Amino acid sequence: MSQFASSASPLTRRSLLAAAALALAAPAASWAQSDAAYPKAGSVLRYIVPFTPGGLTDVMARLVGQHLGERMNLNVLIDNKPGAGAMLGAEAAVRSAADGYNILAVNMTHSVNATLFQGRVKFDLSKDLKPVAFLAGSPVLVVVPANSPIHSLEDLVKGAKQKPLNAGSSGLGTPSHLSLALFNQLNGTSIQHIPYKGGSPSLSDLMAGQLDVIFSNFPESIPFVKAGKLRAIAIATDQRNAQVPEVPTTAEAGMPKLNVEQWTAVMVPAATPDAVVNTLSQALVQIMQIPEVVARSTELGFRVDPKGPAEFAQFWNAEVQRWSEVIQAAGITAD
Repeated sequence: MSQFASSASPLTRRSLLAAAALALAAPAASWAQSDAAYPKAGSVLRYIVPFTPGGLTDVMARLVGQHLGERMNLNVLIDNKPGAGAMLGAEAAVRSAADGYNILAVNMTHSVNATLFQGRVKFDLSKDLKPVAFLAGSPVLVVVPANSPIHSLEDLVKGAKQKPLNAGSSGLGTPSHLSLALFNQLNGTSIQHIPYKGGSPSLSDLMAGQLDVIFSNFPESIPFVKAGKLRAIAIATDQRNAQVPEVPTTAEAGMPKLNVEQWTAVMVPAATPDAVVNTLSQALVQIMQIPEVVARSTELGFRVDPKGPAEFAQFWNAEVQRWSEVIQAAGITAD
């Protein structure tokens, strides 16, 4: 024992030994904390997109993913997992590690599927996933063929009560389908639903005169409206859109409840720690405020409106409830 140690009092010796122990433990504790910190630089973050590449949700995920990787020093991998009405990718997210490195792109279809697939799959979208951030919404545009005698929602209601009309959609349970169901319920009409495998083939048939109307995703139909191949008779929002300022809103047409957006957001496995969720959410909300992201999103037809976990959770629950009522009233099933 050193001369210093031997001449110290018992209390001093105990203090010195304790200090030495803390000094030795400090590097290990510091290492453990940095290893557990989120995000860990250079890690891979899997951004699951339950749709095919090139669609609205996929394009937004790639735009956001690029900035997310740069901001958080992560390698963001876009993992497209289409199928089963957007539920294949959702299940992959539910089964993933709840560590903040697996995130899921969700949209209005999932809020519909929460009811439509209830009891048909072995997971619950509302219970097994946790809201992280709402990114943006894209309004539904009500379009008819350019030579159609229908020029307004009032004309559409009158026409549907005079003779059978049919409406295309991009598939069962999609925004175009649910918007039609809501329109029928609000107006006591029975426009026939014709589901397609995607928005493009349905719009092709609409332009060919084989359909009467489509409640379309804005980005899918706006090029044809601008080209004069389709006529937009209403936009399903409470404010007019700068790209089609002459098109009245559904609220102006006396149907304020026909307010429908195809929105996009992010969720994670439910067991993901709140601290990790908050870190992700803050990054995503900040990304959606970057001028170039806002500009590109607006160009794509989105209305940028970032929301954090609490506000998005409230929105999600309201959407699930809203579409549950529409689905039940219309007798819509996943078959």
